[in-house]
Amino acid sequence: MNVPEPGMAPVRGLVDPHGGLIEADQRLSELNERAGGVIGQPLAVPGIAALARLAQRLGTLISRAAVAGDGDGDVDLWVRAYPEPAGVRLEITGWRLRAPWAPGGALDERDGDFLRSGADWLWEADAALRLTFVSPFAGALHGFDPDAVLGQPLTRLFILGEDNEGVFPILGGLALRQRFDDQRATIRGTTQSVRLAATPRTDKAGIFTGFIGGAHLIDPGAATPAPPSAEEGLPTAFAERLDAALRHPLGRIIANADSISAQAEGPLRQDYADYAADIASAGRHLMGLVDDLVDLQAIERPDFAVASDALDLADVARRAAGLLSVRAGEAKVRIDKPPLGEVLPASGEFRRALQVLVNLIGNAVRYSPEGGMVWIRTERGGNIAAVIVADHGKGIAREDQARIFDKFERVDPREPGGSGLGLYIARRLARAMGGDITVDSAPGQGARFVFTLPYRG
Repeated sequence: MNVPEPGMAPVRGLVDPHGGLIEADQRLSELNERAGGVIGQPLAVPGIAALARLAQRLGTLISRAAVAGDGDGDVDLWVRAYPEPAGVRLEITGWRLRAPWAPGGALDERDGDFLRSGADWLWEADAALRLTFVSPFAGALHGFDPDAVLGQPLTRLFILGEDNEGVFPILGGLALRQRFDDQRATIRGTTQSVRLAATPRTDKAGIFTGFIGGAHLIDPGAATPAPPSAEEGLPTAFAERLDAALRHPLGRIIANADSISAQAEGPLRQDYADYAADIASAGRHLMGLVDDLVDLQAIERPDFAVASDALDLADVARRAAGLLSVRAGEAKVRIDKPPLGEVLPASGEFRRALQVLVNLIGNAVRYSPEGGMVWIRTERGGNIAAVIVADHGKGIAREDQARIFDKFERVDPREPGGSGLGLYIARRLARAMGGDITVDSAPGQGARFVFTLPYRG
């Protein structure tokens, strides 16, 4: 059995979108061959292959321990799998022989925590609180498909509640990267109450990568489906506490990680600088999720209202394009915005109109190919003022064009992206201002989103 020393350099490989191992350093190639695989064929090491599939499906970095059978024994590995256009890139470290099993042997700390807790079923989430695992037993017990919620925010499965002191324990756990207990919740679509507890998970570099948690049934007899409500928003207190608890620490994490990544205090090993860049990127993603959840709570309140002021929709479009110019430059995408001097009077709330256009233009930049262009045009049709945002991305199939405006929906959860709330929030805001958002697209022909507001003559 060829097991490298723990201090060896990372072993790298590349898995194509169909699961085939197309590139591999010698050690990974030899391990794959001993498992019965060859380069160009599906990766034959089940533990590594499963993480590669999960990273591709969720469109996000997965950093997790894995076990590989090697000869008569097992090897403990630490696998970082992150998606890119060519497939899923693998970086494997550790490679430690697992001690032989013996009756009465000690449990590792994580397994011991969960066995002692007596959870009814288990769940896992990444650093952005997106579900990465839900026990199949949970689906059978409560009547939902566990695979359907993977990659979705935790709040897609649970309606979270306050404890007896008006606190959400999960917020403290997330902010401090520590274990939390007694987070009360209800499983969506049922009246089943549960208590959530979780312990943080970190990678070999000590970077927080999410939670491993358990769900404890509070009243098993109450697990009958409940009539679906018209709106399943978040409690007001949850959004307010989430915003207060996370925004300041996240801002500091992002700023410090950016400083480390830029090596502002002096030279640093490149792998450490890259880890810092990963932290900053994850922090920004989590900050965006906080923003989305706060906005979601606001727009679903019965008393939600927007201003109806005079604004220049062409100017708002230019400002939104300016806010996204750096992101577009990094993606090598050009934004063609309305020329200076072009004016389109409309009625609406400036801040909300800007938020809508930042979302539409940001999506267009994200899905545009390198070297592509995003077009922004303004039009007037009678008493309607419109901004058109068009791109040359891969487009949206007709059967998906309605559901992309639904809450927590994304066309392809495997692609990097947001929480699935952006377009839902944007359309709700547009309609609250007396306008709308529509889409015209076809696969391979890009997408054309039209944001309208009442024309103000």
